[in-house]
Amino acid sequence: MRKLNGSYGRSILICICMGALLYCPDLSAQIDSAKAITFFGYIEGYYSYDLARPEDKLKPPCFYSFNRHNEPNINLAFLKGSYQGSRFRANAAFMAGTYSQYNLAREPGLLKNIFELNAGFKIGRKNIWLDAGVMPSHVGFEGAIGKDFWSLTRSLMAENSPYVETGIKLGYDTDNGKWYLAVLLLNGWQRIRKLPGYSMPSFGHQVQFKPNAKVVINSSSFVGTDYPDSVRRMRYFHNLFGTWQLNGKWGLQGAFDIGMEQEQKGSDRYHVWHTLLLGVQYRWTDRFRTALRAEYYRDKGGVMISSETGAPFSVAGLSANADYQLLRKLLWRIEMRGLFGQEEVFLKNGSGVQANSAITTSLSFYF
Repeated sequence: MRKLNGSYGRSILICICMGALLYCPDLSAQIDSAKAITFFGYIEGYYSYDLARPEDKLKPPCFYSFNRHNEPNINLAFLKGSYQGSRFRANAAFMAGTYSQYNLAREPGLLKNIFELNAGFKIGRKNIWLDAGVMPSHVGFEGAIGKDFWSLTRSLMAENSPYVETGIKLGYDTDNGKWYLAVLLLNGWQRIRKLPGYSMPSFGHQVQFKPNAKVVINSSSFVGTDYPDSVRRMRYFHNLFGTWQLNGKWGLQGAFDIGMEQEQKGSDRYHVWHTLLLGVQYRWTDRFRTALRAEYYRDKGGVMISSETGAPFSVAGLSANADYQLLRKLLWRIEMRGLFGQEEVFLKNGSGVQANSAITTSLSFYF
């Protein structure tokens, strides 16, 4: 569950930053005086055993994270530097691991190692920010940094929608912090470089509502394509999710995605896919917590997921997760996960099967 010439893209970002300096003549003084520079590091090692025992050591192609079988590995390791001032902000983070290897497989060379690379400036006195560069995706509630999410592995929903995006974002926070609104101009569907032969931009929106500290409701969309102009198929996608902390112990989350893509260029017929997720978490102590996740993914047109056997992909899944905080910055996790197809969509020993199961454990260190 991803191409503007590289030098041209960098030139655009430089121009935006130069524009910020022209718009805010005192920006340099603010940068010097704020001194709001922070660093963050993260490394997550894992071991996963797929009961299908794939000979090539790769789990089914619907997985892009924690997807190596029967070998200790690093899913994600990165170092990030951030600056946050009153009118200017910037982030730079570079990564390694199987997450970058497989999620950014379409990107050339060192672009696979960019986790974040963006800058932004505040417009006027309101909480309106214009950001540009490589940013975390505005779609969904599961991202790359495992410790921040209830389940060890990512859902099919997250794996097959963007984790990262490149473009320009105009965002607004209300003064009371309850609403966040954003519109985006993007290079495409999980792309750093723009696709060769692709002339049109893609677009997105995000609306997030936090009525209180316990509830988050989010709506995000993508409108664009992931094909060059010669075979362009328009894609329309929407994600809706909500999280609710009932109390200090219990938490609930739910999400629904729906997408549609033209069957052919100019066609009025569409392939439609959709996915549903429900999750619950219980905190037993400050150090120990467990979680359950149920999910369903249906993509019979094979837009996002093509099954290993060629059968239409329609799969339900269940995972059970336990986390223990060994030290303040050291987290151990273990998860059992099963996926169950309506048809034989997975492979085992070269033959089609309906189910796929795996057990995964990870250790995360962050500072």
